[in-house]
Amino acid sequence: MLVNPFQVLVAANKAVHLQKNEKMKTKSLYSEIIFNLSPTNNISEAFKRFGISDGDDSVMVVLVHNKDKSQLLSDITAKVDGRQLPLEELSSLSDLAKIKKLYKVTPQEEKCGTLLDAVVCRMATKDVM
Repeated sequence: MLVNPFQVLVAANKAVHLQKNEKMKTKSLYSEIIFNLSPTNNISEAFKRFGISDGDDSVMVVLVHNKDKSQLLSDITAKVDGRQLPLEELSSLSDLAKIKKLYKVTPQEEKCGTLLDAVVCRMATKDVM
C-alpha cells in the first residue's frame, strides 16, 4: 500500500510533530505513523490496511531514534526472517490499482500530478476534511 518511501517519511514526520505537541490520536509514535499513512480518520481501519498480518510477504520497518541509538536497527534486522531490499525497489512491491482505490485517486488527478502527489495530499489533509 506504499507508493514511495517519501509517503512513510511524511507520516513519520507528522507523527513526531504531533508527539512533540502532545496531539497524537493514538497511544504510541509508531501507531501514529501507521495512522498517518491512512486516508481516513479510522484508527482500526489504518491498522488493517497498513499494519502487519500473518499473510504479508513484504514489510517495511520504520525506526525513529536519536543518532546515538543506531544499535536498534541491527537488533531489529536480526529478528526479521527475510531479506532486505533497497528502498528504490519499494514500488515494485506495490499494487498501484489497490492504492488508487484506497486513496480514491481519479484519472484526472493523474493527468496533472503523480500518484504519490495524490496520496500525500490525502494523508496531509485528512485532519482538515
